[in-house]
Amino acid sequence: MCGIIGVIGSNNPSHQVLEGLKRLEYRGYDSAGIAALENGQIDLRRRAGKLSALEELMTQKPLHDGDKAAIGHTRWATHGEPNETNAHPHLSKHCAVVHNGIIENYKELRTRLMKEGTSFKSDTDTETVPMLISQHMDAGKGKLDAVIETMKEVEGAFALGILFNDDKNQIIAARRGSPLVVGLAEGATYMGSDALALAPFTNKVIYLENDDVAVLTTKGAEVYTLDGKKANRPVVTVDVSDALAGKNGYRHFMLKEIHEQPTVTGETLTAYLDATRSKICFDNVSIDLSKATQVTIVACGTSYYAGCVAKYWLEEMAGIPVNVDIASEFRYRQPPLVKGGVCVFISQSGETADTLAALEYCKKAGQQILSIVNVPGSSIARESHAVLQTKAGPEIGVASTKAFTTQLMVLALLAIETGRQKGLLSGEKVAELIHALTEVPARMTAVLDMDSTLQRMAEQIMHARSALYLGRGSQYPIALEGALKLKEISYIHAEGYAAGEMKHGPIALIEEGVPVITIAPWNTLFEKTVSNMQEVAARKGSVYLITDKKGAAAAGTVNGGMIVLPDAHPFVQPILSTLPVQLLAYHVAVMKGTDVDQPRNLAKSVTVE
Repeated sequence: MCGIIGVIGSNNPSHQVLEGLKRLEYRGYDSAGIAALENGQIDLRRRAGKLSALEELMTQKPLHDGDKAAIGHTRWATHGEPNETNAHPHLSKHCAVVHNGIIENYKELRTRLMKEGTSFKSDTDTETVPMLISQHMDAGKGKLDAVIETMKEVEGAFALGILFNDDKNQIIAARRGSPLVVGLAEGATYMGSDALALAPFTNKVIYLENDDVAVLTTKGAEVYTLDGKKANRPVVTVDVSDALAGKNGYRHFMLKEIHEQPTVTGETLTAYLDATRSKICFDNVSIDLSKATQVTIVACGTSYYAGCVAKYWLEEMAGIPVNVDIASEFRYRQPPLVKGGVCVFISQSGETADTLAALEYCKKAGQQILSIVNVPGSSIARESHAVLQTKAGPEIGVASTKAFTTQLMVLALLAIETGRQKGLLSGEKVAELIHALTEVPARMTAVLDMDSTLQRMAEQIMHARSALYLGRGSQYPIALEGALKLKEISYIHAEGYAAGEMKHGPIALIEEGVPVITIAPWNTLFEKTVSNMQEVAARKGSVYLITDKKGAAAAGTVNGGMIVLPDAHPFVQPILSTLPVQLLAYHVAVMKGTDVDQPRNLAKSVTVE
């Protein structure tokens, strides 16, 4: 979603930016804009709708870009309607900014800035960024320091491109979470959301890392960290196939897609929130959730585990009975369905054959059909009464990662909204839960920073013949998902169990060295789960604990290893717990030398039985 392009040093910068934006159209967008520099003044063109509308405007009213610097953006609306006012770039006294991602604390920043005399023109979260930069510059900061100070203030996942109205000699690019790449050419330097956008101009790129700030000039780029020190980022030569694949410097699609999760979960969330981020807006859902007598969730594979998490959420928040079925079983047992029931079908591709067949059965039985898919024009979407689209973007890796967490985000919103419509959740409680969801992207970024610890765990687990995953409550489906990830890409046998079931059979599998990955953030069931871990350790199994700070303090030491997640509302803990089990499976698979993106015998979209 969204796309950024920028150039400094080109003789025709605005047209090169437009060409780059066309190569980013696949991401989806609803408005576009370009800012260029002439005689130290920013000239701006923006239009709602497709790039053709912007191109027509630029033909009628050409941009003045004599200073050889321009930035552009295709926007997919999150905060504010998809109109010209909310289109990027956004301006302040000193600069123009394009932005991908979400500024999570924009309301607090905006309120503060307005009290200090700043006026805003748009409804976007983005506009806080140029205003903060200008404020720091007015206080005497240089351009680079002003950007760094702004990055320290904003929270969330973002990529930024910044053009200054009194400086034709530099553009600044910065990122946290959202991808951004710098391209190097003779006499010109580029930035873009991915190498595909830069392919016509250069095949030499620098992939910026989290919290990198790059100063682009006609002679190249200098990259800095948030402490103001220079960072040595390698220059990578990509060919056309690399650019088209869009790995963005990551070794595998799966790793890239794991790291995209802060961005895509945030975009999925804001797609269904109003501008104040206090109300859920299912505008295209005609189903009256307040009258639902029962919810039946049907899916396959990882999507099925997303449905299992949703069962806990819906029953707790909406007080409604929920059944979760594997599509291939559901379609053949022909279960009875109660009048007034809502059937929810979850599929990344929207083309899963078993799920589609189950949908047709439910539709004939008079159920209301709600689908959660990543492809709005898919078969499942077309056959549904209502569709909630995840905003994961293309997922190339066979092992689902970002599709799963965006499904969880949509299901979380569905549980809240159903509870609200049924009158079981107060306005205050709804606001509390929504706020917890808005914190998820930033918390995800923090979890991704624990990668080196997970790599060390993977080194210990890679030689195992079998592994167990344990969880209780809404973490139990995450244990199932963790086991699935490990076995499908590393080919190590793994099983997920409800922790309380250990003594009912699985404990017979414990012997010296068997890894047992336990997912247990602090909650009312934590002490019971610790007891299960002690049973494993007593039999010389290797315990690896995924918990939070309070859980880590209560558990003490474990004989395998520990991942301490950032503190979060219990409601959203299953979403955060997903990332460690994804990364753990990924690193084990890489160490074993398996084909991570295309594991044996598996396909991305299962369109046959």
